[in-house]
Order: sequence, then C-alpha cells, then structure tokens
Amino acid sequence: MSPYYMYILTNSGNNVLYVGSTNDLYRRWLEHVTKIRPEAFTAKYNVNKLVYYEEFQTSEDALAREYQMKGGSRKKKVDLIKAKNPFWNDLAEREFGWEISFK
Repeated sequence: MSPYYMYILTNSGNNVLYVGSTNDLYRRWLEHVTKIRPEAFTAKYNVNKLVYYEEFQTSEDALAREYQMKGGSRKKKVDLIKAKNPFWNDLAEREFGWEISFK
C-alpha cells in the first residue's frame, strides 16, 4: 500500500503558503514546479518549494490533516514548518534529491 501525504509549499520569499494532499508527492511537486495549470494559485504566485510534509497510511487521514491545516492559522503552519525545517530548505531537493532544470 503506497503512502499518502499532506504537504506545504511556499514561494522563494517564504511569504505564500499552500497546503495540499496527494498519494504521489513527486508527481504533485512536479506539477507545481512545471506550472502544469498556469491559472492555478501555485502557478500564479510561484509556489513551488516543498518545506513540509507528513506521511499517512490512508487518503482519508491525509485529507483530514490537509483540511485541519487549511483551517488553522498561518502562525500554526509556520510553527509546524519551523519545528521540522527551521531554515525553510527545499525538501524536494534536500531530502529526495529532486531537481528540475528549465534549460
């Protein structure tokens, strides 16, 4: 059984936050980075830096956590990110080695 994820992305200035959930974190990250939907919020605000994620066994748990995070304050999200990733590093590259080149 594959894991499910709740994740938080930000932009280069760390001032825009996006919370989502997925069963394929790499695919979903790639969709954000490549702006597969140019009209989407993440494309519009260049939100493509993975700064936080949690793994779950079921889609229901991941989705429940996503909704909980979306309903929480920005401060709660920032505190959560800082606890795991105090320097707001891009975890896609740092933890997974994912990179994309637009050459």
